[in-house]
Amino acid sequence: MRTPKFWSPGKGGAQANLLEPVAWGYSMLGQMQRATITPRWVSVPVICVGNLIAGGAGKTPTALALAKLLSEWGAAPHFLTRGYGGSESGPLRIDGKQHNARMVGDEPLLLARRAPTWLAHNRPAGAKAAIADGANVIVMDDGLQNPSLVKDISLIVIDGGFGFGNGRLIPAGPLREPIARGLARAEAVVLVGPDEVGVVDQLKRYDVALLRAEIAPALKAHKLRGRAVVAFAGIGRPAKFFRTLEAVGCEVIGRVAFPDHHRYSPDEIMNLVENAGAKGAIAVTTEKDWVRLPQEAKPMVQPVAVSLVWQDPEAVREIMAPALANIAVAND
Repeated sequence: MRTPKFWSPGKGGAQANLLEPVAWGYSMLGQMQRATITPRWVSVPVICVGNLIAGGAGKTPTALALAKLLSEWGAAPHFLTRGYGGSESGPLRIDGKQHNARMVGDEPLLLARRAPTWLAHNRPAGAKAAIADGANVIVMDDGLQNPSLVKDISLIVIDGGFGFGNGRLIPAGPLREPIARGLARAEAVVLVGPDEVGVVDQLKRYDVALLRAEIAPALKAHKLRGRAVVAFAGIGRPAKFFRTLEAVGCEVIGRVAFPDHHRYSPDEIMNLVENAGAKGAIAVTTEKDWVRLPQEAKPMVQPVAVSLVWQDPEAVREIMAPALANIAVAND
């Protein structure tokens, strides 16, 4: 789905007010689900990278950056993900040569480039499969609202340009659950990018640590500096991608936004590529979108990679210390 404009910070109005009763019903259903499920414990630490809003916060780049740090600290992380948009239910270890986005979704394919990645609708079963395969720590990409697995550490990712949106629950706003309820289950918030909407001030009333990070384009992206591009993206907030291209120094002559997790048809990509070529430009998109392209269309589109950069990696290590201590004990 596309993010409705009235979900944005400072918005709301009649549409949000009209949907408010449905939003509270959604919240009550979530509470009832958590009350009826007993979380399962597994033998290695589970670190959840989640968010409080629907889409676009930066969970996957955060999970990738966290796994990189854990590996540098001597851990053997495996990713655990639901595989949104794919046909497989798992438990299944992702293989980029055998699986595609229609089978497993886009995020698992990106995660599997960094560390072993397990797709499982049943999270405890997926965690147990990862442990049997050698994982000594599980990094969950999403799953904060999934109560089936005991989490040792939970990080909530917040986009500094969007925050909590209009502060209302789905469908009146982007929140998956009330802010206070979600933050009460988290050890830290990862604020991605400049705080443009007062997130830091909002967090002062809650007992939660704050980690800061930025999304940075990969070195290869800088080869596009000065190039004319037609950019398209089907992510939570396509405007973030367009701004990244501008920061790199691209001349963005076309911007096309699709719904999050959009499945591209060959005709859509061909139209985009032909439009770009007619203007002396190249078609570019995010890595997350690129893995969803039809195979025959991929050579015609340039993916632009980004990564999350921690402002203070040692602060991240302090938050992770209890999990790392458990890993050390398990290895002794």
